[in-house]
Amino acid sequence: MAESKVASVDARTTKIRNVPIAVTPEGFWCCPSQAVLQKTAKNQNQQAKAKPKGGASPLASKASSIQRAPTISSERRTHSTPTRAKINSEEQRCLPAEDAATNPPKAVNERPQKQHKISVGFGQLEMSDLKVVLYGKDGVAVKMSVHKNILAENSTFFADKLSRQSPVSSIEVPDCEDVEIYVETVGLMYCSDVKQRLIKQTVPRVLRVLKVAELLGFPACVMSCLDYLEAVPWVGEEEENVVSSVRNLQSENYGVSPVLKRVASDLTTPPNDTFSHIIELVLRSNEDRGRREMKSLVQKLLKENRTSSISGSSDLCSETLYRSCRNCLDSLLILFQQATDSDFAEQALNIKEPVFRQIALEADNLLWLAEILADRNAADEFAVIWASQRELAGLHSKLPVKSRHLVSCVTARLFVAIGKGEMLPSKDTRRLLLDVWLQPLMDDYNWLQHGCRSFDRKVVEEGIGRTILTLPLEDQQTILLSWLGSFLKVGDSCPNLQKAFEVWWRRTFIRPYAEQQGNRSQSGGS
Repeated sequence: MAESKVASVDARTTKIRNVPIAVTPEGFWCCPSQAVLQKTAKNQNQQAKAKPKGGASPLASKASSIQRAPTISSERRTHSTPTRAKINSEEQRCLPAEDAATNPPKAVNERPQKQHKISVGFGQLEMSDLKVVLYGKDGVAVKMSVHKNILAENSTFFADKLSRQSPVSSIEVPDCEDVEIYVETVGLMYCSDVKQRLIKQTVPRVLRVLKVAELLGFPACVMSCLDYLEAVPWVGEEEENVVSSVRNLQSENYGVSPVLKRVASDLTTPPNDTFSHIIELVLRSNEDRGRREMKSLVQKLLKENRTSSISGSSDLCSETLYRSCRNCLDSLLILFQQATDSDFAEQALNIKEPVFRQIALEADNLLWLAEILADRNAADEFAVIWASQRELAGLHSKLPVKSRHLVSCVTARLFVAIGKGEMLPSKDTRRLLLDVWLQPLMDDYNWLQHGCRSFDRKVVEEGIGRTILTLPLEDQQTILLSWLGSFLKVGDSCPNLQKAFEVWWRRTFIRPYAEQQGNRSQSGGS
């Protein structure tokens, strides 16, 4: 680590700070980061304000070193012969005439701004034949001592500048957005292996180098940056930044497809077969933990891309889900028939248990598919299919409640979806759904409350009640009077539909007379 000195010159006092500057294997000094320069300027302004008005102040003691920001050059340390570099921070009005002439013009009445000048040398300084001056933000000016043949060979930008007139002794770059990276990119022109210099750098920093390298027309650096981005992992928001930066490259000769293949396939059609395969793998899994976690993950991912998916891909997704629903229903009906057969009861426990286990898995599959379809507002057809399962509902009561209760969870989820407006089945479908599946749900209600952790009694009861109240008044009366008989017998072992009962009561016994009274008042007033 070499050190150069930042000097603040004043008429009465002089203070010197040590700034660490890194030396690369190629033998050039690296520019301190913008943070270092700004911190230096801030400290100098504070020192100027703190000076006493009268008399000369004594020489200040040696200050602490300014923290060095990470640069490409600071990753390795070698014993290459250092070249000279100096960093001068002076007020512009105190600069010599020849230096002041190279600075950008100032407004006439603008308050003088401090100019922070940095001199950077590359390669062998005694053979330098070109000065490149960068004017950045916050009054930073960097003067680079470089070699024409190196810059012309590696950069189309500098080759064009040098070919316009001869001889060229200096090139100015005004309004430089990223002085630090600009200096490092020029330094990379002196490297024999640019890609090696990028190892262990962060993705955001390499993207900055890529941007400057393209502006300078430095193809070797651009290709090295793309090779780096193709191989290094992207974390978090880095993926979007990489894709955006790579796609914004102006030239098509760099071959960006290897980088973009990480996020884009050559296939022109939606990968519906892949989606179907994933759904099938989850549905056929028998391992509880992996199955549970992947169900949650797939459902979450489908929720995330629901708004961004186009109608074609959404239709293909729904087709796959409904195909899986029908397969699960067919399997469940066969299992119900097998488990309710007269000979099945006489079978050994080791034969019956796998059947009951498979019934629970198929019912859980249907519940998961119903959740996905309801989240996508595409469960209307599922309600029609489920309401038509009279044979399945008839066999339901013949199975042990421990094995069949997940089937009632499917029914409960549909009632909740109707109550929340997530699906809009027809009146006939709603009535058929209540006729076929409400009683099996009531039979399993006590088990669901105490043996199913995911069961939310209040939400389910609200969904059932709202579904009933969407029917004509006569149908409401039939269903709620049947419920009342069950509720008075078993109490909490039955859904509590008192809120729905109150609404029906008011519609039946209060509303007609209130309307009659209102009509009489209107006729009397007229």
